[in-house]
Amino acid sequence: MKANPVDMTPWNSAPPEKLQGVVLPARRFTYWKLVIRQFRKNRLAIWSLRFVIFLFVIAFLADVLANEKPLLCQYQGKVYAPVFRNYGVQLGLLRWPAPLVNAEWGTLAYDWAVHAPIPYQPQNLDKANEHGVSPFAHQHVRSMRWRHWMGTDELGRDVLAGMLHGTRVALMVGIASMGLALIIGLLLGALAGFFGDEGLRISRARLLLNVLSSFPALFYAFGSRGYALQDALADSVTSFLYQLFISLGIFIGFGVIGNSLAVLFKRIPILNKKVRVPIDLLISRLIEIMVSIPILFLIISVSAIVTKPSLLIVMVLIGLTGWTGIARLVRAELLRIRHLEYIEAARSLGFRELRILLRHALPNALTPVLIAFAFGVAGAILTESLLSFLGIGVPAETITWGSMLSMARETPSAWWLALFPGFAIFLTVTTYNLLGEGLTDAMDPRKKN
Repeated sequence: MKANPVDMTPWNSAPPEKLQGVVLPARRFTYWKLVIRQFRKNRLAIWSLRFVIFLFVIAFLADVLANEKPLLCQYQGKVYAPVFRNYGVQLGLLRWPAPLVNAEWGTLAYDWAVHAPIPYQPQNLDKANEHGVSPFAHQHVRSMRWRHWMGTDELGRDVLAGMLHGTRVALMVGIASMGLALIIGLLLGALAGFFGDEGLRISRARLLLNVLSSFPALFYAFGSRGYALQDALADSVTSFLYQLFISLGIFIGFGVIGNSLAVLFKRIPILNKKVRVPIDLLISRLIEIMVSIPILFLIISVSAIVTKPSLLIVMVLIGLTGWTGIARLVRAELLRIRHLEYIEAARSLGFRELRILLRHALPNALTPVLIAFAFGVAGAILTESLLSFLGIGVPAETITWGSMLSMARETPSAWWLALFPGFAIFLTVTTYNLLGEGLTDAMDPRKKN
C-alpha cells in the first residue's frame, strides 16, 4: 500500500481555510513595551521628546557653533585645536601654549583655520555694534559672516551666541540639580517606605556611636574645610570636586570608625539590645519641614551669603531643596510594594533586607520617578532663569536666558532681548511639562489599549 506523502508546509504559511480552529499564540508585551507603545500615540509628547533631544544637541555643540576661537588652526607652523583645548584649561588639566596665552583670536595671522559658524562667544564685546543693535538694523560688520543675526545687547554682545550657550546652562542646571535631588529622594524615600516605623532595628551601640560620630564628621569634613572648599570653587571645577571628595572621604571615615567601634561595644549586653528606629516618621517630618520653607527665599538667602557666586552652588541648592516630591512618590510606592507576595517570598528565602530593597523592591518603584524628574527639570530651569533675572547666585560673566531677560528691562525698546530668551524659556519649560504629562499617560496601567 502506497503511503501518503507528509505535508512539510509550515503551519503559518497554510491557506486561511486550513488554519480554522488553530489558536495562534498571543503576542506578549512587557510593561515597558506597553509604555513605549502608549507614549508613541501622544503626538505632543513625541514632538516634545524630539525638541528635548534637539536642545541637548545644541547644548553639546554650543562651543562648536558659536566661538571666537578656531575649531582647528595652524599658527606659526604648529597645529592647534583651541576650542577643544579650552575644555582642559577650564578643568585645570591643561595650559595654553606660550604663543596662545592671552591671544586675540580674531586678529591672529593663522596659516589656515577652520572657524565656528558664529564667530562670537557670549562674552565678546563688539564696540562697533553696542547699545543694542536690532537684528534687522544696519550693522557695522566686516562681512555677513560677522553679522549679529539676533542683534546685540547694550554692551555689544551677540544675542545668538548667548542663546546657544544659554541652552547649555539651562540644561546643565536642570539635569544636574534634579540628578542630585533624585539621589536624595530615592535614598530617603526608599528608607521611609520600605522599613516604615517598625522595620529598621539596630543595636544601641551602633545607634549611639553613629550619632556621636556624625558631629565631628560634619565639623572636620565641612566646617573646618570651608575655606579650602571656597578657594577650590573659585579656582576651577576640578579643584572643587577634588576637595569635595576629600571632605566626603573624611565624613565616611568617621562613619566607618563609629561602626567599627560599635562591633566592640556590642559585647556589652545592654548595648547589644536592638531598638526600633522610626525612620518613616523622621523622614516624613523632614519632608514636611522642607515643604513648609519658601524654597526660593532660601536659595536667595544662601546665595547672598556666598562670597563668590557660582553656577555650581545654584545647582546644589536647587538639588538640595527639590527632592521632596521624589521622596514622597518613592515612599508611597514602597509602602505598597513591601507587602506584595514576591517580597514576602524573598524574605522567606532568607535574603537580607538591604538586598531585597535594592534588588527587588526599589526597581519596581521607579516608574513615577521618571515623571517627577521631567517636571522637576522644568522647575529647575525656571528657578535658575528667575535667579539669573534677579542677578542672584549666578556669576555676572555667565550669560543665561534669565540674565538676557534682565538686560531687556534696562532697554525696553530692545524687543529682541526679551523675545528670544523669553520664548526659549517658555518653550523649554512647556516641552518638559508636556513630556512629563506624556509619561504620566503612558505609565497609567488603565491605558493599555
